[in-house]
Amino acid sequence: MLTKQRLEINNYTMTLIKSISGIRGTIGGSVSEGLSPVDVVKFTAAYATQIRKTTTINTNKIVVGRDARMSGAMVEKLVVGTLMGMGFDVVNIGLASTPTTELAVTMEGACGGIILTASHNPKQWNALKLLNEKGEFLNKEEGEEVLRLAENDAYTFADVDSLGKETQVDYTQKHIDAVLALKLVDVDAIKKANFEVALDCVNSVGGIILPKLLEQLGVKQTTVLFGEPTGDFQHNPEPLEKNLGDIMTLMSHGEHDVAFVVDPDVDRLAMICENGDMYGEEYTLVTVADYVLSHTPGNTVSNLSSTRALRDVTRMHGGSYQAAAVGEVNVVTKMKETGAVIGGEGNGGVIYPESHYGRDALVGIALFLSHLAHKKMKVSELRATYPPYFISKQRIDLTPDIDVDALLERVKEKFAGEEINDIDGVKIDFPTKWVHLRKSNTEPIIRIYSEASTRQEADALGQEIIDIIKSMI
Repeated sequence: MLTKQRLEINNYTMTLIKSISGIRGTIGGSVSEGLSPVDVVKFTAAYATQIRKTTTINTNKIVVGRDARMSGAMVEKLVVGTLMGMGFDVVNIGLASTPTTELAVTMEGACGGIILTASHNPKQWNALKLLNEKGEFLNKEEGEEVLRLAENDAYTFADVDSLGKETQVDYTQKHIDAVLALKLVDVDAIKKANFEVALDCVNSVGGIILPKLLEQLGVKQTTVLFGEPTGDFQHNPEPLEKNLGDIMTLMSHGEHDVAFVVDPDVDRLAMICENGDMYGEEYTLVTVADYVLSHTPGNTVSNLSSTRALRDVTRMHGGSYQAAAVGEVNVVTKMKETGAVIGGEGNGGVIYPESHYGRDALVGIALFLSHLAHKKMKVSELRATYPPYFISKQRIDLTPDIDVDALLERVKEKFAGEEINDIDGVKIDFPTKWVHLRKSNTEPIIRIYSEASTRQEADALGQEIIDIIKSMI
């Protein structure tokens, strides 16, 4: 279930998206046209109502954390006040990464948590991401119930004698301590390696926690770009090559061993080699998994649109690889089903159950540096040890009258002789390459992801599928 509204105001598009994973939108506009204060209150109250019904925890606590977005302080006040008005005690951890907030829920023994972040979206956006008592995202059924409650204003505020209270706690060091305590994080090896590291923290909460993490890991020297948590992002906050010119230029001077780049809420991790080349965000999880599997053999999970390299590395270590539908909650569900020791998503999201079931760039950094210290090689050399795959991302824009589901069924029929996975769109596995077709939930678009051993072959496979679909219209 997902609804989306758009309104053009003064050449600025106001957007509000209500989905099972939370509510996100641009700040401003009228009610239900952008992320207005009224929408924040309604959705928070609906969430509180749902948590009250489903929690098995009796602490009456809900954790609230936020990234450094310019609207964050305003949204935080609305959320905290609403939760108190619903009778919950709020543990406000202030400026904090998404994984920090997830960990805080379980450390506090809270009933749930709300993360105020629009992840990699531009500064005009904010969002409420909703957690259960395990510090994990709500499942589909729970999310749908929150939407229903909000739509029907089906919530009741507490009387004056039952109002909640607010306490403020800084969880920065507690998160770092939890990372340092992981068995596979080898602080001694990292110290001996004398690493010189660069960071791009995109003017958000990474600038608060990551320099402290690296110092306590024993990194010799850290250079920070865009470390001030102003929320006024100095470049597009999605950690893709096209947005990372400054840090890539810095790395090209050859004075650092590796650069780490995060998004505003620090759940995604991208890396840059010592020579200024991108490591490839798809290979963040592959590399960390290689290290984990070399010490704790087992199974892995990623989503259908992630690189085949994880499957190859998993099989090399004697484990089994499974693909899940796109979305963190789907990956986590599959990891629990298969007992996976490591998993995540190809966008740089590392989920390590020894820590918690959530994407965590701090865990990714600590495990990567441990691996690099043991390997005693340059980052570019480490990257060259993994199977070379390239992913191409394309799309087909369709007219609203086209039946996208019927179109995807026809594609399935055409490739019936190949290995087909249809749990999330249509993925066609060929012996040495694959293509994944996913329809948009909000627009008449089919997104096409293809992977092969060369960029040209990946692009060509995607284009072949596009041509086939066009011939069917």
